[in-house]
Amino acid sequence: MFTGVGVALVTLFDDGGNLLAQATAEHAARLVGLGVRAIVVAGTTGEAAALTTGERVALIQNVRAAIDGRVPLLAGTGAASTRQAVELTGQALEAGADAVLVLSPPNTTDALPYFVAVAKAAAGAPLLAYHYPAVSPPGIPVQALDTLPIDGLKDSSGEPERLLEELSFWGGHLYTGSSAILALAGPMGCAGAILALANVEPERCIAAFAGDTTAQRQLAPAHLAARRSFPRGIKQLTARRFGTAVHSRMG
Repeated sequence: MFTGVGVALVTLFDDGGNLLAQATAEHAARLVGLGVRAIVVAGTTGEAAALTTGERVALIQNVRAAIDGRVPLLAGTGAASTRQAVELTGQALEAGADAVLVLSPPNTTDALPYFVAVAKAAAGAPLLAYHYPAVSPPGIPVQALDTLPIDGLKDSSGEPERLLEELSFWGGHLYTGSSAILALAGPMGCAGAILALANVEPERCIAAFAGDTTAQRQLAPAHLAARRSFPRGIKQLTARRFGTAVHSRMG
């Protein structure tokens, strides 16, 4: 689907909490100009849980127009129930997403029925599973990956040992979601990365993923600041660099 560094895009709101779809799209286009290789809208960083269906559609349509096919556009469509995930997947693809990023369902160790249903709704469009146990526990066991109808995996656990296990025992396209281990993930063979921090530091994220350990160290202050207050931290950092709106609906 893509190689290199993609961005888990922030969703911008005004001081009244209203969606700034065009401003969000302009930020996405700016990041493409700085070298990011994919845009993910309505993911964890994009405060998906606080978005209405209409807002998700507006984001996809505006971002798609702004990036003009230069890079793939992925939409987050994972949900607490299979029914919700199926509905969100259909809506996202109809609105113009090229692929979907699907968070694993909470409180289950057998995600196969969920992903089978979502894959059917995707109707052949690429489907990336999303392992993020801090948000939707327990996540996806490595040994289950070969059983799922997926085209790749985003792993935001930030666990180096799990990353090595995935690379050693699973042959799918792997994307790290952690900006703390980029200089390991890229040289070890990950297809790419999908990062919140790419909203702020796309150039250094790209360099670190290419194996630049100096860039990896330079990312540390921003990585840690973003983690302390999420998603407010990443929005504050983004605003500091690019002058974007800092307001959040969550956190």
